[in-house]
Amino acid sequence: MPRETCNTCLRPPSVCYCSDLVEVANTVKVLIIQHPQEEKHPFNTGRMAHLCLSNSDLIIAEALTSELQDQLLSIPSALLYPSLEWLPDSTKLVNLDLSVRKREELSLSFQQLIVIDATWRKSKKILHLNPQLQKLPRINLGGDLKSNYTIRKTSVSDGLSTIESIAKAMQLLEGRDDFQSLLKPFEKMIELQKYSHQNFKF
Repeated sequence: MPRETCNTCLRPPSVCYCSDLVEVANTVKVLIIQHPQEEKHPFNTGRMAHLCLSNSDLIIAEALTSELQDQLLSIPSALLYPSLEWLPDSTKLVNLDLSVRKREELSLSFQQLIVIDATWRKSKKILHLNPQLQKLPRINLGGDLKSNYTIRKTSVSDGLSTIESIAKAMQLLEGRDDFQSLLKPFEKMIELQKYSHQNFKF
């Protein structure tokens, strides 16, 4: 018999975080490309970010057709992605307020921020399989990065979860503190998981 799950967050009712979902308006559209293996992962945060952002899309795929890539990139876009030697230079966003002029320059240069929701290894595969993404202007987060994603491990030092990366990038790009409210369901998920683990620990 299939395990009962919430239709919205896709988590079992005992660890459903939907009561803590928020709605945040964003000017820069966020397009999340989620690896198929991430879709069913109990701790994936790409879907969570999509549920909270008013101007966002979620695409579940590893390799996009040329036609779909053309459609998705029909508006000026930038890729949120860490530094890689084989990718072009990027604009680094740091944990400092961007000047109004710099923020206006960035907002004029792109209207959509593309985020890959996958493990580090799978995200690089998505880039290899979708050459048009490699050609996009790229931004990455700098400064002292510290994740609260204690229930899931990463092989990347200073690595953030998808929703933490989006919250930080959007706060810097749009100059508004309310993007930090995206972390409310994220923190709820962590709290519920820790509580559930403690209750079933023998």
